[in-house]
Amino acid sequence: MRKITLFSALSLDGYVARVDGNIDWLTSFPNPENLDFGYAEFIRTVDTTLMGNKTYQQVISFDIPFPYADKKNFVFTRSKDYADTEFVQFVSGDPAGFVHDLKQGAGGDIWCIGGGQINGLLMEHDLIDELYLHMIPVVLGEGIPLFDGPRAVEKQFVLKGSQAYYNNILELRYAKKTHPSG
Repeated sequence: MRKITLFSALSLDGYVARVDGNIDWLTSFPNPENLDFGYAEFIRTVDTTLMGNKTYQQVISFDIPFPYADKKNFVFTRSKDYADTEFVQFVSGDPAGFVHDLKQGAGGDIWCIGGGQINGLLMEHDLIDELYLHMIPVVLGEGIPLFDGPRAVEKQFVLKGSQAYYNNILELRYAKKTHPSG
């Protein structure tokens, strides 16, 4: 079975973006050594990405070529008006069912890029296996939470590792707890 990892940065108060989806607080955070915080190593382990349409729109707004052109990319949307592109397949049906079937199929690991709504939906349906979280020492006060939506679910994870970086960013790596004694 394929593994799904949520690899994301978030503020100290649990937000992945401002209310309007802006991530300026993240892109402007000081990183004079240009560290990638494990991204290059991580991205080599996946062959598929999952993201919500708002996250996709944010990605294509950057003045760069589509960064996941070598991956199979699925964008979840409520609209049936989107046509697939060279790099992206739009999914407007049941996201949880689609991702469940995707996990059962052949292929490498899967990266859940986000945003908060797809993160919350996949967590609700127990489809996220690992969390790679990068805590940015910024408090936003409000924004889009890591897990958005009315999903009152309890899931337990086990800390697999952590790393503190020179600029006070903390990386936390968790795996889904598979049984009560694990």
